[in-house]
Amino acid sequence: MENREKEYLKRENNRKLKKVQEFKATGFSAGATLVIVLILLFNSYSFKTGEIKPMVLSMAGGYFVTALIQAFIWVKMRNDIIKNNAVSKSTRILGFVMILFLATGNIFSAIAGFLTIKKEKNLEYQLSVYMLLTTVCVMLVSLINLFKPYVSNTFMPGMGLLAGVTVLDVIAMILVGKGVHGKKVNPKLKWLGGILILTAATGNIFAFILGMVLIVKIRHKDDMATIEWIEVIRRIFRDNMASLGFFVVTFLLSISICSYLTFDYYVATENDYSAILLSPSLVYPFGTDNYGRCVFTRIVFGARISLVVGILSTLVPIIIGGILGAVAGFYGNVIDNSIMRVLDILYAVPGILLAIAIVAAFGTSTFNLIMALSLGNVPIYARTVRATVLGLSNSEFVEAARACGAKDHVIILKHILPNSMAPIIVRATLSIGGAVLSTSSLSYLGLGVEPHIPEWGNILKIGSKYLETNSYLAIYPGLAIIILVLAFNYLGDGLRDALDPKLK
Repeated sequence: MENREKEYLKRENNRKLKKVQEFKATGFSAGATLVIVLILLFNSYSFKTGEIKPMVLSMAGGYFVTALIQAFIWVKMRNDIIKNNAVSKSTRILGFVMILFLATGNIFSAIAGFLTIKKEKNLEYQLSVYMLLTTVCVMLVSLINLFKPYVSNTFMPGMGLLAGVTVLDVIAMILVGKGVHGKKVNPKLKWLGGILILTAATGNIFAFILGMVLIVKIRHKDDMATIEWIEVIRRIFRDNMASLGFFVVTFLLSISICSYLTFDYYVATENDYSAILLSPSLVYPFGTDNYGRCVFTRIVFGARISLVVGILSTLVPIIIGGILGAVAGFYGNVIDNSIMRVLDILYAVPGILLAIAIVAAFGTSTFNLIMALSLGNVPIYARTVRATVLGLSNSEFVEAARACGAKDHVIILKHILPNSMAPIIVRATLSIGGAVLSTSSLSYLGLGVEPHIPEWGNILKIGSKYLETNSYLAIYPGLAIIILVLAFNYLGDGLRDALDPKLK
């Protein structure tokens, strides 16, 4: 009997803890910080020379202290929830301590801290937190250029712009915290939504979404039934890994755009024979390659190419495959068989092999790479759309459109395709990561982007020659590829769950 009571209490406590978002975020942050500690400890010792790096070791010690503090807050939060079914005020005050750890670059701690200090965490507040942290991280990464001998001519204007956007983000967070209560939004915040949409020009997707949410909610007032996409975004932010993946994608997109102002492209492309194969330092955070080029700067510019190729090579087959699949599913019979059998032939050829053949035939260029990767994905999206259209072609709203005299192309474009977007969006999010991986793979083989362009596959190709002597040349671009692919995969998984009607 006692064992049953203990098991019941254990399940009940776990149920309480799972409901508290800040508890999960703090636990994840403490675990992630410990992983960083282990990585720093591993890098603090040189297996080649047997030397200990004091600076790296001290960084590991500092992160270990922050991990202990976060673990203490996590335990205290757990006790509060179990005893009082809520986080105490004193524990929430400790959230400010975790926010201060952002100065060490610990983004996980900052997210957990912002979630802890506020009791009522609506979607708008979470968006404002991620929006602010994205801008701050872009500023911190850009500030590393101050250690270089020279900076870009547009560095100061760019940093001034980012500083102004950061101040605006802080103001927006305060106003959102005071002006948004549940489903009600203060109508005076409509101007804020417009400004946030403009600041999204820096690549900050969170700013754009927050601006749209504020404007749409103000227009619809309490009629929440017509804002289904807001509910989808809210469900994404319930998943820690999905929201973290969303943050990584947004950060890389933002730094790719802001690098036009804050980074010097010549540092990534011009040879500097006085700085060949230098070890990581403040001037060159990821070291230099065999031509004296800054690997850190090259990875920053490489993110731009990976995102552009990944997004465009997914968008093109969505358009082509979506139209072909919609036509095949809508008309059926001969048209369906003709289109799908041709696509079956294309689908029978492995995508990476088809891409290699196309690039080998037409030459290495970014455009040819996008077209090569796009062609192999057309049958996948065509099949996805066709399966959805087959279930929608006889729906009541399609019959109503026909009764009103709507033409076939109008029904397909305005009624069927918009209702088929959910599975396409999920598949697209997951496919972008695969496209990034294929881009790097082809570049590594010399069949992707031109060799002189800073792209992650090209950087990794150079680094693979120095695995025994300068392993960092291969480790850092490899980690960049892994992080971006994982980010898109986690975001895709979260989006799939958010759009699943069974999990609503």
